[in-house]
Amino acid sequence: MSEDYNKAKRIGEKQWNKAAAEGKDPALPSLDVLVPEMLQLNEVPIGLVEIPIDMIAGTRTRGRTSAFSADYYPILSEKSEFAMKWSNLVRAQLTEGIRDAIKVYEYMQRFYVEEGNKRVSVLKYLGVPVVLGDVIRLEPLPADTKEYRIYKEFEQFYAVAPFYELSFSEEGRYERLASYMDQNLEETWPAEILETVRSAYQYFKAIYLEKGGARLPITVGDAFLVYLSIYSADSLLSESRQVLARRVEHIWNEFLVTTTADNIALVETPEEAEKPKKENLLSSIGGILKKAPLYTAEHPLRAAFIYEKTPENSRWTYGHELGRNQLEQAFGGIVKTSRYENCSDDESFVKAVEEAKAHEDEMVFTISPSQMRATLREAVAHPEMRFLNCSVNLSHSAVRTYYGRMYEAKFLLGALAASVADNHKIGYRATSPIYGTIANINAFAIGAAIVDPLARIYLSWISKEDEDWRQWMREEGVRVQSGPDLIKPEEPGREYGLYQVDEGGNVFNLAMPVWDWGRYYELIIGTVINGAFDERRGPARKDQALNYWYGMSSGVIDVILSDKISYYSRKLVTILKKAVIADTLSPFDGELRSQEEIVKAADSPRLSNRHIITMDYLNDNVIGSIPKIEEITDEKAKETVKVSGVKEGQK
Repeated sequence: MSEDYNKAKRIGEKQWNKAAAEGKDPALPSLDVLVPEMLQLNEVPIGLVEIPIDMIAGTRTRGRTSAFSADYYPILSEKSEFAMKWSNLVRAQLTEGIRDAIKVYEYMQRFYVEEGNKRVSVLKYLGVPVVLGDVIRLEPLPADTKEYRIYKEFEQFYAVAPFYELSFSEEGRYERLASYMDQNLEETWPAEILETVRSAYQYFKAIYLEKGGARLPITVGDAFLVYLSIYSADSLLSESRQVLARRVEHIWNEFLVTTTADNIALVETPEEAEKPKKENLLSSIGGILKKAPLYTAEHPLRAAFIYEKTPENSRWTYGHELGRNQLEQAFGGIVKTSRYENCSDDESFVKAVEEAKAHEDEMVFTISPSQMRATLREAVAHPEMRFLNCSVNLSHSAVRTYYGRMYEAKFLLGALAASVADNHKIGYRATSPIYGTIANINAFAIGAAIVDPLARIYLSWISKEDEDWRQWMREEGVRVQSGPDLIKPEEPGREYGLYQVDEGGNVFNLAMPVWDWGRYYELIIGTVINGAFDERRGPARKDQALNYWYGMSSGVIDVILSDKISYYSRKLVTILKKAVIADTLSPFDGELRSQEEIVKAADSPRLSNRHIITMDYLNDNVIGSIPKIEEITDEKAKETVKVSGVKEGQK
């Protein structure tokens, strides 16, 4: 067995010399050097665990660091007692297997060996993937860092699903994994679910690394989660390796999008969407020779709209249906559309896409974040079609997203509400705590406070159907309220937009925000007709998703005022609207205060678009809270929040 030792030693010496030449520490890392406060840390016995060899980062103390390279290969003389013991362990592994558990300390999801360093070295040399270890966890000291917060999420995950190997590089991903498996992080996962995750992960890992995944600056867990955002975990256990390998290749750009923090390019104006890429002379000549598709009445551009519900029972669907109808009229017959209703499950969604393909539809619009998983799966399966989903902050390369800066209109309505309310009390009825919704609430609250510093916003949620919000508003004396943006077709009432309730309970509409989806769809379709959609991605890089995020300046968002409001209130809204359109005024300029703290100082720059979208706090004049997912009683809303809900810590 000395031949094995000599071979391993040559590898170790090569690693040692390479590291030394690069100015790196060539020795095996030790925990007591990496974490000087190690003796202060609380120890938590975990017990016997099958530890992946590639998660063992070093030794617990410096005593053995000089015997190994940084990657656990031996470097001591082949004539040493160490070499003889190492060779005996090789023999033992090859004849009967190493059975004794090593003793390790786990710190921040990496393992450091106290007893069994030679065993780890031998197993690594022989290519054995796991080793049995008696694990003691060292609890890290509290720190306000992303790494610490991710680790605490891991601990919560491990308590219900003991699986060490699954690691993520961003916050919130253990929770997302749980939602994909229809589980949570509070209750122990059934054994069969945990085994499915373990097996699916190992199968995915082998294929992903085979395709070159180690070159990407993300964890295998991050990539695994991308796969689960499109396909099920069960598919990794039921499909052939050939099919799975092809899927990994097809969604490679989705992995790339996961590699960067700024993985979403927000296109804020139609002019940005038309912006050409910088091209060299050769590509310019190619562009001249290659004509853009010509759409005519005989050969129209066809687009399919896939709805979860129907225009008759959904305000949101009704608004998009109005936009679809407007779209057909806008282009003089060269654009034709079709709609597919009640596509709320995978089977009906796939059927709708297949019918759209047979109908020669080139574009597919889906209008809810909860449709993203199905949309993404079909976009990967049908790269010849263009897929778009109405959502914001969902980063996928194969599906473009679009949404509106509704917070601009809410800012105006908040100011208007404060000019009408005579008791400083205003109600606000929100839908669900998804990306963008919190910004709408806060912009409304800030607009109200600018006009009336004593204004208070009483917040209730449509998705919490069990709360008696009308009774609460009556008890608090709230008579001016902001309701849903649109009328519900099957229940035509007046509690929408901004409205006022008199002493007798009569409702008078004052104003309403407008989503002009027809205008939005015209702008998007226009880029397809003129060739900009396919040839140009505006500011987006290859590793970024593209999100259209238009506002009032583009005409996709507006406010309609009632004749019942006063001349001065109308003038107030008009002045503010002009400033918002000119981009000289934003509710998120200057100092911002949440219910708990100062979020942004007065002299700091304007809040970034990403921070606006991902707000997870309420303004200091809002009375109410953001519901947790378990408090949401509407099941459809709960599904949407799982996909597109705001996460704690995203200020």
